[in-house]
Amino acid sequence: MDVAVGIVAQRDNERAQDLAAALVNALEAAGASAVVDEATGAAIAATPVPVDSMDDRDLVVSIGGDGTLLFVAREVSPVPIMGVNLGEVGFLNAVAPENAVDVVTDVVADIARTGRVEGRELARLRATGVDEDWTLAPALNEIVVHGRRRGHGGGATIEIRVDGQSYAESHADGVLVATPTGSTAYNLSEGGPLVHPATDAVIVTQMAAAESMPPLVVEPDTEISLTVTDADTAYAISDGRNRQRLEPPATVTVTPAADPVTLVGPQANFFDGLDKLE
Repeated sequence: MDVAVGIVAQRDNERAQDLAAALVNALEAAGASAVVDEATGAAIAATPVPVDSMDDRDLVVSIGGDGTLLFVAREVSPVPIMGVNLGEVGFLNAVAPENAVDVVTDVVADIARTGRVEGRELARLRATGVDEDWTLAPALNEIVVHGRRRGHGGGATIEIRVDGQSYAESHADGVLVATPTGSTAYNLSEGGPLVHPATDAVIVTQMAAAESMPPLVVEPDTEISLTVTDADTAYAISDGRNRQRLEPPATVTVTPAADPVTLVGPQANFFDGLDKLE
C-alpha cells in the first residue's frame, strides 16, 4: 500500500526543521508521500499543509518536545503519532533524533507491508458543561478547573463528586483531573501522585485547597463532576490550551474521551524520564 505521512516540527526550531527535511527525503526515496506543517514548509523544500488537514494520513511524526506532541494529538487524532524527542524529558517522545530516519522508515515499511499500524493507546479525557452546551477538545494530560486566577483572591469553592458521590469541597486555586500520561506534568507539580503510564486510572488533585483531601485515583470510566461557586469567573482548560469560561455557579463533568491517542514506535522508559524531572 502507499503510505502517507505528515510531519510537524517544533515552530522556529532549526534543528527540528533540518530533521523534517531529512525525513521527507528518506520517505520519498522509499516510495511514501510526505507533507509538513505550514510553518516548516516555509523553511524547507516540502509540501506544506495545515496540521489539522493531516487527519487523512497513515502516520504523523511530531518533532520537538511533549508540548509539540500534545498539539499534534489535538489536531490529528485518531491518526497514529510518533514522537521524536528534542526536549529534555520526553515521556511521550521516545525516538532520539539520530535514530529518527531509520525508525520512521522502518515503521512506514511495516505499514506498507501489513496495512496496519501497531502502537500503544493513551487514554484522553473530555470536559463538558452541565449547565451550558460546550465540550472542550480531548485532553491527553489533564483537565483543570480553576477560578479567575491562581493565587490570593483568585480561587473558587469547588465541590468534587465521583460518580455522583461527594468527595471534597473546599476553596481552592482549582482542581485537576489527569490521565496517567499527565501524572508527570501539571498533576505532579500540584502534589499529585506519579502513576505508571500503563495503568488504567484517572487522578483527581486539588490545587492549594484550604481544606484539602488527598489526591484520589479512580477507575478510568468514572465520571468526575466539578461544581464551581463563590467566584465571579472560572475556567475549564484542556491540556493548558483549550479553555472555556465559566459563570459560577457552574458544573463541569470529566469523562473518558471516545478516541485515545495511538503512540507508534519505541516507547519511552518511564523511570529514566523520572531522573530528568526537576
